[in-house]
Amino acid sequence: MPDSRNWFPETPATRRRRLTASRRQGMLIHLDGEQLINFASNDYLGLSFHPAVCMGAKGALDDAVGSGASRLISGDDPMLHRLEEKLAAWKGYESCLIVGSGMLANIGLIQALADRHSHLFADKLNHASLVDGARLAGGQSHRFKHLDSKQLSQLLEKHPAEKRIIVSDGIFSMDGDCADAAALLGLAEANDTLLLIDDAHGIGCMGPEGRGITARDNISGHPRLIEVGTFGKAFGSYGAFILGTDELIEGLRQRQRTLIYSTALPVAMIAAAETALLLIQRGQQLQQLRENLALFKEKTAGLGFMASSSPIQPLIIGSDEKALQLAAALRENGFFVPAIRPPTVPEGTARLRFTITAAHSREQIEKLTACLRELL
Repeated sequence: MPDSRNWFPETPATRRRRLTASRRQGMLIHLDGEQLINFASNDYLGLSFHPAVCMGAKGALDDAVGSGASRLISGDDPMLHRLEEKLAAWKGYESCLIVGSGMLANIGLIQALADRHSHLFADKLNHASLVDGARLAGGQSHRFKHLDSKQLSQLLEKHPAEKRIIVSDGIFSMDGDCADAAALLGLAEANDTLLLIDDAHGIGCMGPEGRGITARDNISGHPRLIEVGTFGKAFGSYGAFILGTDELIEGLRQRQRTLIYSTALPVAMIAAAETALLLIQRGQQLQQLRENLALFKEKTAGLGFMASSSPIQPLIIGSDEKALQLAAALRENGFFVPAIRPPTVPEGTARLRFTITAAHSREQIEKLTACLRELL
């Protein structure tokens, strides 16, 4: 009989992971009896602990905790529809569909759009949810070099088909760099394909008014474009949303398995996200984030950080061991920046992934960068 103790190959010591119980308090994180300044959060605007966002969630909790059913049964609260309408208007799309998480959004979306006759053209550094969605769809996958529009164009010419989709992250979560959304849409138009962009790390903190890279490139709402966003990062809540034409969203209501067979989001999360959207539109946190990011980039100039205009600021170290050593040294000085190692990133590119937020103080950023400069 199989023995689960030897089911997986042995993991090297430098690759072992553990889920460390921690509690966040603003930009502080408490774990293993230590209090550290957190530079590893995707809460880019600090809205997960903003008083107004918390108040919105608390108000909804007076009525219920869970939604009790899928959206197609009895879990479809009117607040979901109201937020969908606000998001579509803000982003410039005809329609919007809220689902349980970014992972559920991408897996279900691609599975609904594609079949075994479809051809998918994907950036090699796309998020795992996009990769898994393509696998589940069963179509023909063609991966192009990271941000290489020329190779993508060649692949599109080589593989004609009736149903084709270009798939890309907006901001790549481990490198912090951005796709050229306008160039991708140009290729989609020239080759009669759809374009799917997951801008989970961009919506709320990039582009004009925080509307993401598609707004930056002035392509939001294009009928060939399908866009995915999340509430779990800049919005400080939980859940995800898909933006597109009315016809597309109606089709997803009929075919997207991760919507049909999942319990609807708790209304508290929707109320929190709706409040967060209002704060993002007001722009105060977005402006603070941009000031903090400029300060961090100024103080780390010349230290070898990857080029990134996003709040994700990666520093490639190379070996797993050296990345773990530097992370440990930062922790000894009161900063939480865990090492990112393969298989999350390619072999030989272990790194520290610093994330800058609007909630960091100038003093915290200056202390971190001074410490980092001394260690390096």
